[in-house]
Amino acid sequence: MAVNTQPIIRLTDVTKSYGDHQVLKKINLELEAGKFYTLLGPSGCGKTTILRTIAGFTDATSGQVYFDGQVINNLPANQRQVNTVFQDYALFPHMNVAENVAFGLKLHKVPKDEIATRVQEALAMVQLADFGEREISEISGGQQQRVAIARALVMQPKVLLLDEPLSALDAKLRKDMQYELRDLQQRLGITFLFVTHDQEEALAMSDEIFVMNAGEVLQSGSPVDIYDEPINHFVANFIGESNIIPGQMIQDFEVSFVGKNFECADAGMRPNENVEIVLRPEDLDIVAADQGKLVVTVDSQLFRGNYFEIVAYDTDGNEWLVHSTNPATEGEPIGLTFDPQDIHVMRLNESEASSDARLEQYEDD
Repeated sequence: MAVNTQPIIRLTDVTKSYGDHQVLKKINLELEAGKFYTLLGPSGCGKTTILRTIAGFTDATSGQVYFDGQVINNLPANQRQVNTVFQDYALFPHMNVAENVAFGLKLHKVPKDEIATRVQEALAMVQLADFGEREISEISGGQQQRVAIARALVMQPKVLLLDEPLSALDAKLRKDMQYELRDLQQRLGITFLFVTHDQEEALAMSDEIFVMNAGEVLQSGSPVDIYDEPINHFVANFIGESNIIPGQMIQDFEVSFVGKNFECADAGMRPNENVEIVLRPEDLDIVAADQGKLVVTVDSQLFRGNYFEIVAYDTDGNEWLVHSTNPATEGEPIGLTFDPQDIHVMRLNESEASSDARLEQYEDD
């Protein structure tokens, strides 16, 4: 039997403008069935607009939205096989838990016996089987979030859209719900598209992440790919903490920064091309000053529970952030060491690269 390999959702050159303000700029992305995807980016980057465009709440200015290979641009929201969990949950306070979950089914004139069965199944999915008669005011924030998810799941969507549904929860409950959502998606095997500005949340939950900024998808890939191989300065800074400093690609597998040459794992750039170097704080090991690949002076440190966050400076004035299980002494020099594979080399962005090329041409002339 042939396997259907086409994406369940595909956006092709989708734009959205409000007057002269372009919110989405030629968005192209594909979602496979049964995976957990995350749109990650700062507030105002367009991620919720993508969600609303897929759901049918917002019309694309141009481009095509496909569902199972069919264009759905003109399909009303109530006829799309997706459902949305909103940031504020949008629960009805005058209805109990079961009535909230049943609301969409009643609108669709589903028979009463089937409604009762599907509501109970949906509540069991989110571990609220005994909560049907509770009032919304009688349950916690985390339980309200699960009711909102059950209300979406009871409609048996092929895709569940989640618009920052954990943002109102406290830190511990938010982390607990991350595990629950991930486990739920894997048990049900349906496609989740999750919107967040929290990079730790995205890294913990996703099969694939789309990093967005200013209406564009800058990079997509697995959490490991995004974290270990950021494509540009914005992604490197937004996904976790980074030390980003200027450097020069001497040749394949050799890079120069802070006045020294180092072995690295990157290749494929022009000899002596100006680049940016990324070293993650957790990849820097503290050693004696005379044994370090770099020598820096400790400026300050904070205890973060399971590590010390150390800020230090080299003689060129570059700031270095170090995460270490061992404390350092403020004002003292320390050595930093790292492995070749810990060095990530990024090309400069287009504007910087163009400026760099013009400078090289000027020098050649």
